Amino acid sequence: MSDRSDEDGADKTRSRRSKRAPTASEQLEELLGYPWPFPGRPPKHDLSTWTVTDDWPDPVPVTEAEIDVFERWFGDLFDELFGSSDP
Repeated sequence: MSDRSDEDGADKTRSRRSKRAPTASEQLEELLGYPWPFPGRPPKHDLSTWTVTDDWPDPVPVTEAEIDVFERWFGDLFDELFGSSDP
């Protein structure tokens, strides 16, 4: 009798699954004809082939307005790290 109830429970679970709306990935697979996202692991990036370049002037120009913004937003942190300018 317990075997029968387990089978009934499995049937109910299957019927609930079949009534759910398809996921976005399932809809894309149906439209495209192949699974999305593509199966398998993404390729690893070979960082040894990367180059970093910059064309910033030396020294980087900073305006008074930019300094004011940093002091206003990070003033408490700067005081904690470097000490307050107040005697």
